[in-house]
Amino acid sequence: MDYFEYKQPFKLECGETLSGITIAYNTYGSMNVEKNNVIWACHALTANSDAADWWPGLIGDDCLIDPKKYFIVCANILGSCYGTTGPLSINEKTGKPFYSGFPIITIRDMVKAHILLREHLGIPKIYLLMGGSMGGYQAMEWSIMEKEKIENLFLTATSATESAWGIAIHTAQRLAIEADSTWKDESADAGKNGLKAARAVGILSYRNYGILVKKQTEDDIQKIDDYKASAYVNHQGNKLANRFNAYSYWLLTKAMDSHHIARGRSSTVENILKSIVQKTLIIGINSDILCPMEELDFLAKNIPQSTMVEIDSAYGHDGFLVEVEKISKVLGEWKGSLGVE
Repeated sequence: MDYFEYKQPFKLECGETLSGITIAYNTYGSMNVEKNNVIWACHALTANSDAADWWPGLIGDDCLIDPKKYFIVCANILGSCYGTTGPLSINEKTGKPFYSGFPIITIRDMVKAHILLREHLGIPKIYLLMGGSMGGYQAMEWSIMEKEKIENLFLTATSATESAWGIAIHTAQRLAIEADSTWKDESADAGKNGLKAARAVGILSYRNYGILVKKQTEDDIQKIDDYKASAYVNHQGNKLANRFNAYSYWLLTKAMDSHHIARGRSSTVENILKSIVQKTLIIGINSDILCPMEELDFLAKNIPQSTMVEIDSAYGHDGFLVEVEKISKVLGEWKGSLGVE
């Protein structure tokens, strides 16, 4: 992992300004002489800049997105806790971590930081910009903000605006964090138990009825406690709380709520989508209840040069991370149709 230090004021969409930012990022492979082999992966809510780790089977040696062929970049998003400036960073005004004092950020703020890193790395154009879920929010915004710099776009399990359903889920998650008596303590562990509960809420939207019934139904019908489904949800909550931070989670769900590609652009969502000039592959997961197929169909209907593929998966929203073989096949065929490698 590398770090880019931007030592100038960084103005946020909310109107506040950070004195500077640090961006943590990973690169794989090398940029060719023509500088036309760059693939940039945008990550989702609690992932980090190591795309080969969180998207294994799609990105990495001998995968479709292979560093022997491409220069692959992934940057940790603003507000996270994996190296990029966020709530655990030091506030130069106080000499202490920001914690709950970190300002509200948006998806556009994250992309603005990505653009600074692109310039720092000397990347003139991105051959393929890709992202799923919140990563798709970033990729979509970036394709609008730098039309001439992005050549092709791959979106999966994502949407043009955060839905009322998504905002309601995030609100429930933040309520869980805020109910923790340690929330807003000046500590990196503040809200840790609330974060476990927030993750439990999230799991219900990342998966679905079918996959939980299939995987977590009890074999022992005599039980009256200690169910597999309960153990699974507790395990997922503990796992996230041990690797992530409640301040970042609270902040980043707020950023997801802000996602609306028409905000401030004096046009409709449909018209903004119609302005996307990149050839775009859209993959939807048929069991996804967080970004259901109607959201992906809406993108495909309005993005002019788009190709839409629906993948059959039992894994719901998490299918974009789980179904790497199916995604690799579809993405590989689509890339081949572009005629440029």
